[in-house]
Amino acid sequence: MDIKHRSRVMTEGDKAAAARAMLRAVGMTDKDFTKPIIGVASGWSTITPCNYHLNHLSDEAHKGVFESGGFPQLFGTISVSDGISMGHEGMKFSLVSREVIADSIEVVSSAQRFDGLVAIGGCDKNMPGAIIGLVRMNIPAIFVYGGTILPGSHNGKDVDIVSIFEAVGKYQSGKISHEEFVAIEKASCPGPGSCGGMYTANTMASAIEVMGMSLPGGACVPAVEAKKAIESREAGFQVVKLIEKGITPSQIITKKSLENAITVAMVLGGSTNLVLHLLAIASSAEVNLTIDDFSRLSDKTPHLADLKPSGKYVAADFERAGGIPPLMKYLLKRGYIHGDALTCTGKTVAENLESVKELDFESQKIILPIEKAIRSTGPMVILKGNISPEGCVAKVSGLKVTEITGPAKVYNSEVEAFDAIQGHKVQKGDVVVIRYEGPKGGPGMQEMLSVTAALMGQGLGEDVGLLTDGRFSGGTHGLVVGHVAPEAQDGGVIAILQDGDQITISAEKKLIEVKISEDEIKARLAKWKKPAVKYKRGVMAKYAATVCSSSIGAVTDLIDSK
Repeated sequence: MDIKHRSRVMTEGDKAAAARAMLRAVGMTDKDFTKPIIGVASGWSTITPCNYHLNHLSDEAHKGVFESGGFPQLFGTISVSDGISMGHEGMKFSLVSREVIADSIEVVSSAQRFDGLVAIGGCDKNMPGAIIGLVRMNIPAIFVYGGTILPGSHNGKDVDIVSIFEAVGKYQSGKISHEEFVAIEKASCPGPGSCGGMYTANTMASAIEVMGMSLPGGACVPAVEAKKAIESREAGFQVVKLIEKGITPSQIITKKSLENAITVAMVLGGSTNLVLHLLAIASSAEVNLTIDDFSRLSDKTPHLADLKPSGKYVAADFERAGGIPPLMKYLLKRGYIHGDALTCTGKTVAENLESVKELDFESQKIILPIEKAIRSTGPMVILKGNISPEGCVAKVSGLKVTEITGPAKVYNSEVEAFDAIQGHKVQKGDVVVIRYEGPKGGPGMQEMLSVTAALMGQGLGEDVGLLTDGRFSGGTHGLVVGHVAPEAQDGGVIAILQDGDQITISAEKKLIEVKISEDEIKARLAKWKKPAVKYKRGVMAKYAATVCSSSIGAVTDLIDSK
């Protein structure tokens, strides 16, 4: 069906009389039935500062659609707060929410026959979930990011959500008083917006802007700034123009645009969750992107941004330095990104960047010139070896130590590992193994920020290795490896590791291995018994039954590939 006439099935002919009657009840007139109907999917809720303000942005998008000749219809999708769900069973539902968001956008949009879509989100899984939903629909669409939170202040220093997680470890180790601990808690989140460093939300917002699915310049704007409202209204204008031009996500999300997104995220020192989410987006877009593409691009991309969690600054500082467009212009001139990739402006990357000011290395110190790179290659490294033949992800930005060989300390859950760290059972030189936390085994592949923050708080961040078939928060830093695949629940080698096994993690060699023979691995696997799935009914049971490997994005609609 012609994308310009999808909604006409709801408004033309005698059979559509009931539909017209219902649409009149929500404010449509005879004239409105001739307009393109635009769905506005909002992740607004009051459960998290990331999404607390999105109702105002969806109102602006609504106005923009109406003023540009479309008819907007607002509907809600869900959100899960990663920060609030961290460290307990609720975190298992975080990655699942990505699929629920995508499914909800697909369900509503398919049933209502929208001509176009604007999706607005804030917390981590909102971004990839919305993009997956938009890609599945493949009608003209734009994503609007709710914006980053501003940093709080404690004793004259900026603090954010990761500060309080690390303060837990410091307090438990006796390094800070209870009074200071509470003061950091109260200062860490001063208002609306998503976690402020180059953590998962800001990494994905940046990647989506770079790949062309958001309007230029919006990825790092603070949530409280008027620019966010203006961007939302402009998105409403622009989606109607995309309908007129017949431009859909399948024309925007290509191998070139995904490579651009990976490259810029490497430059920024972004979250390892980028790997999982871009693989999932590529899968939905039917683009041949693999985990090896991340390794290839990492090898030739420098890390240039002094941004948290490994650096000094937050996304709001980066915005004041110009944000994504000047950085893209700098990278385009040096041949790091594709200039001919199409974007939601209807123009190519190169055309969007023509009028953008050059990156100024004198007035800002957040983005360094290539000649002074923090690291000459990307900070996200794909490791392979006998523990993870499908590949796993390490982040080495800001680390002095990028290799460790030590005895395994094996735990069958994140909770077991956290309790052991709190009980000071993990020592310098150990390699912590957390298994049965993968997509199927968790189920849900929960993040390990509480564990890694506890290690950092105890001063063990670079003295202890950690590997898991789960994943990490964008706020994690330290010598950690996630997304180990195959996961333990699928009978991966991580399932048969034992305390005391010598494990090597080497970012330089891109290696993760256990020093036991192939015969011993086979013997242990022969004795291994697959654990029962932890959930028997409900969303988690459905998720565990349909989710595929993290090495191909942990998506749930590749039933033959799981």
